[in-house]
Amino acid sequence: MKGEPQAPHVLIFPLPFQGHINSMLKLAELLSIAGITVTFLNTPHFQSQLTRHSDVLSRFSRFPTFRFHTIIDGLPPDHPRTIEFFAQIISSLDSITKPIFRNWLVSGHFGSNLTCVVLDGFLKNFIDGDEDEVKQPIFGFRTVSACSVWTYLCAPHLIEDGQLPIRGEEDMDRMITNLPGMENLLRCRDLPGLCRVTDTNDSVLQYTLKQTQGSYQFHALILNSFEDLEGPILSKIRTNLCPNLYTIGPLHSLLKTKLSHETESLNNLWEVDRTCLAWLDNQPPGSVIYVSFGSITVMGNEGLMEFWHGLVNSGRNFLWVIRPDLVSGKNGEIEIPADLEEGTKQRGYVVGWAPQEKVLSHEAVGGFLTHSGWNSTLESIVAGKAMVCWPYTADQQVNSRFVSNVWKLGVDMKDMCDREIVAKMVNEVMVNRKEEFKRSAIEMANLARRSVSLGGSSYADFDRLVNEIRLLSLRQ
Repeated sequence: MKGEPQAPHVLIFPLPFQGHINSMLKLAELLSIAGITVTFLNTPHFQSQLTRHSDVLSRFSRFPTFRFHTIIDGLPPDHPRTIEFFAQIISSLDSITKPIFRNWLVSGHFGSNLTCVVLDGFLKNFIDGDEDEVKQPIFGFRTVSACSVWTYLCAPHLIEDGQLPIRGEEDMDRMITNLPGMENLLRCRDLPGLCRVTDTNDSVLQYTLKQTQGSYQFHALILNSFEDLEGPILSKIRTNLCPNLYTIGPLHSLLKTKLSHETESLNNLWEVDRTCLAWLDNQPPGSVIYVSFGSITVMGNEGLMEFWHGLVNSGRNFLWVIRPDLVSGKNGEIEIPADLEEGTKQRGYVVGWAPQEKVLSHEAVGGFLTHSGWNSTLESIVAGKAMVCWPYTADQQVNSRFVSNVWKLGVDMKDMCDREIVAKMVNEVMVNRKEEFKRSAIEMANLARRSVSLGGSSYADFDRLVNEIRLLSLRQ
């Protein structure tokens, strides 16, 4: 005779980078609200930063069965763990972390009642091998846009067709002609940053393509997106990669719906400076361009100065996030010319890290100069703010093209770092085409909010996900 059914227990494991940790922690919070036991697996380095600079411990303490657990990444304590060392990080995760993780899954390390695993889709190879060893169903979570997942999926065909590799700078504006659903939309420069290699056997590119190609082996695939934003591409992913697809985004907005009150779930790895909110309170409505290049973008001092001159010369008020490690080799020590210092005093405000959701929803903010990371893009969409896109790497190049040419939510200035262009693009969004972009942004914001409301597509898909996890638990 069977005993009482055990509560579902889900293990969540993100790739150790802020954008991945942030969105998968939001899923962890949503599942916890739904009454599911969650174990969140993180590396000691990022767990330490997370607990130091956010309220995760107190926020998750209201869920008695939730727990954080750490797994080593195999890197020395003083390793910078930044995107420039991505190949090193992936290699260490593969050789050191992967065998430990597999052993833990097989040995019952997380308890005998583990219902399923939500694994970052970028770590698909962690479950490759003897399928009989890992008993739990594995859900893949791709934390990037559906349009970039689809581009990664199609990249091997572009290689076979001779459209890749890109043959130097003179080839960057060549149109990609046979990418299904994106015909004559993406130029070479709009492909994911990892495609910018002269040799398509590049280890990081091949690793990334392999993870995406293998996604069909997941029990299901989870995406932080919504039907009204990426419907046609989502349909192609269902048909060609994984029919059991859950689109449950924008996650930060769904979380607010489920909590049924305005709240912040900040999963920061940097210390947040809230003084910028008081500064915003003193600015006229729609007058501020918010500038943030996310958690991994790095630029040279010359690039920083071009942006700074462009912002000052634009004549617009600006709030700029300059991380201590934004400028390579400077570690927060930046010399500011006198004319920029004066221009910043008059119209600008600079912080090391900002409470981004609150900033974007502030009425003083009229636009967002962004690196086009997927979390930032969705946060801007929900806030109804137009974007000036300056992508850095990975999915960001694809996202920025969709923002400008498909969703009509802003302008794309990728691969340009010139003060005159910066000033011009800022004024395109803030002045010249302000009303046009504002209409598009408000319309998309309404669709995003509708998707996470009762009866909306993402709301329904999340409930379907919870029900499937409960059913899996009953079958244990």
